[in-house]
Amino acid sequence: MKLSSPRRRGTRAAAVTAGIASIALLASCSVANSESEGGGEGGAGDTLRVVLTQEPPTLEACDANLTSTGVVVRSTVTEPLVERNPSTGELEPLLATKWEQTGDTEWTFTVRDDVTFQDGTPFDAEAAAYSIDRAVNGDLGCNVEGYIFGDDDLEVEATDATTLTVTTPSPDPILPLKLSFIEIVSPETSNTEFVREPVGTGPYAIGEWQAGTKLTLERNDDYWGDAPQFADVEYQWRSEGTVRAAMITSGEADIALGLSAEDGIGDLGVSYPNNETIALRFSGQTAPLDDIRIRQAINYAIDREGIVSSLYPDGDKVAAQLIPEGIVGFNADLEPWEYDPEKAKALVEEAAADGVAVDTKILMPVRTAQFPKVSELGEVLREQLAAAGLNVELRMVDTTQHLQYQLSPFVTNEGPISMLIQHGNQAGDAQFTVEQYMLTGGAQAEFGDPALDELITTARTLTGDERQAAYEEVFAYERENVVALAPIAHQTVMLGLADRVTYEPNSSTGDELRIKEVSLAG
Repeated sequence: MKLSSPRRRGTRAAAVTAGIASIALLASCSVANSESEGGGEGGAGDTLRVVLTQEPPTLEACDANLTSTGVVVRSTVTEPLVERNPSTGELEPLLATKWEQTGDTEWTFTVRDDVTFQDGTPFDAEAAAYSIDRAVNGDLGCNVEGYIFGDDDLEVEATDATTLTVTTPSPDPILPLKLSFIEIVSPETSNTEFVREPVGTGPYAIGEWQAGTKLTLERNDDYWGDAPQFADVEYQWRSEGTVRAAMITSGEADIALGLSAEDGIGDLGVSYPNNETIALRFSGQTAPLDDIRIRQAINYAIDREGIVSSLYPDGDKVAAQLIPEGIVGFNADLEPWEYDPEKAKALVEEAAADGVAVDTKILMPVRTAQFPKVSELGEVLREQLAAAGLNVELRMVDTTQHLQYQLSPFVTNEGPISMLIQHGNQAGDAQFTVEQYMLTGGAQAEFGDPALDELITTARTLTGDERQAAYEEVFAYERENVVALAPIAHQTVMLGLADRVTYEPNSSTGDELRIKEVSLAG
């Protein structure tokens, strides 16, 4: 079987809307009934109860790199060919048992021969080829396509039942890492529309999704790997951190994500560093944000130290770039922007004197419950930018609305936009950051700079020390010449963990909570 499709770019906004039209994104501020089935301390041990910050907007597997989707889907309902160990950064076998580069642009994978999908369909190289083609070459507008592969199509061929070859347009030294972001789905899955409930090979299958209320997973008794401990997983969602914390302390939930110490979690809170960085991302075609002086002014206007010390004192670090230390390409020589409100004002006044429409309203979309104290952060940013002489409107939006601003094609009829983003580089390599936020035409890039494009395209082909140095240069050039972003902080997060369960969080926990790694204590 050989799959090689021409580029067919669908409209991302339409694809997202179609994929989630039937899902009611409702939030509840009340604590769940402790007498409910599987709830309460001493409840049924065969159900793991997880409370999320928000309801997933979709469970479509090719959008599983979206945090709110991947936290349920990745490596739990569906699985990739290879899996990145978040602690070591090493790639480990999963549905593929081995892989090697067999040509300048060709990689060959050997896949397992003892796996079936949850619908009973056998997994083989042909099924793997179908999922890759669907996610990368198709017209669905999958998020993984823009995030990982950009404009590149792949040629995939199943040469026999267990052998898969993948050919890239140009040499790609990290293709196996990229493929770790493609979740494999049953070949019975539609390749013309998003699916609400994917069928994968993972240890759990989707049981029931009561939109706005809860989502349950059921253990896959035919799972090819070690059987997970819990028979069922029940997800609920609460936007208030104090409510999520209370569900842990009252015994109504086993794991709660997105907490802070101030939510009242006490000794049941576990802090851990993740790979997320928060920043403002600017649109660049409309005044006043099309003037670099205004973008520089915003960076000088932000009191990063004050934000971290007052809102996130439990481990967050002031950021100078969009990736944290430990990611390939991190530039240790870059210093965070200095907090200089007078310089910010002076730059705004200088631009105004040159005729830049600095009074134009700048919209700042902020996603509700995206991370702790996000609304407070939005208000602080609005006030600091206003102090520099800019007119900023803070707009709290839900996940669906936020995606319309976040992903190409971008909203263009609401004037200049400075949106608050939370970017996680789960792959551990700067390519996944710069190609979506800095490369002309990137899925989340609203700027274009030919010299920066050249630096990025050169860096992607390199390995080792040369790769590290090339991406360091990319971040330095963007900081000096483009200023498409205002990095704010590298985050440390907290989850709530009930006494009855054992789990060791890692840098990927917020993006893919692997239920197979959770067990009953004792």
